[in-house]
Amino acid sequence: MVLDKSPKLVLDNNLKYIQNEFRQNNPSIVLCSDPFHKTEFLNRLIKVVEEPIIFVDLDLLYSGYVESGMIPKKKNVIIFCPNKTDWKEKISEIITKVSEKKFLVVIDSFNGIYNMFDDLESTIFVNSCIMLLSSIGKQVGTSVIVTAMARKKESDEWILSPGGKQIIKSGKIGVYFLKKIEKTITISNIEKIGTGSKIFKIE
Repeated sequence: MVLDKSPKLVLDNNLKYIQNEFRQNNPSIVLCSDPFHKTEFLNRLIKVVEEPIIFVDLDLLYSGYVESGMIPKKKNVIIFCPNKTDWKEKISEIITKVSEKKFLVVIDSFNGIYNMFDDLESTIFVNSCIMLLSSIGKQVGTSVIVTAMARKKESDEWILSPGGKQIIKSGKIGVYFLKKIEKTITISNIEKIGTGSKIFKIE
């Protein structure tokens, strides 16, 4: 008997299935090679999420769109734009909020974290905070999504910031690749390629 190893294509225009996927794999790392495609996906996700959302904007792209009026700000979205001096204060505030009730936490992005801190030790500390957020959040149903700009080499190796590499190596997360071709966004789990894997298609 030959098993079909082709990934299952899941049409998910209302993002119901990808939300469930993120809940099962917490935290979830979403890799993307285009910042605008990444922001488009996050905006579509935020539009359909009903629970409170904490958006940690380290790239200042999403908040820039909101401030310009290009993306309407939803009432259930709290935007944090931490810097190097107030990061610990902001992350403590977020952890307190997440411990009290269910949130969707979006951290955008690993590249912003790495640009903020010029040493790997600080980045590893931030990674520990992300894992702590996920651990605390699981008790109340919170999902944590972290984006990262990345590209793939011919050798199939992913090129991304050292901080991103560290957390992916932990093996306790879901890792996905987002791309857009024409008007269609696809999200695939790059850790589960083969039997039982899925590609989520958003049109």
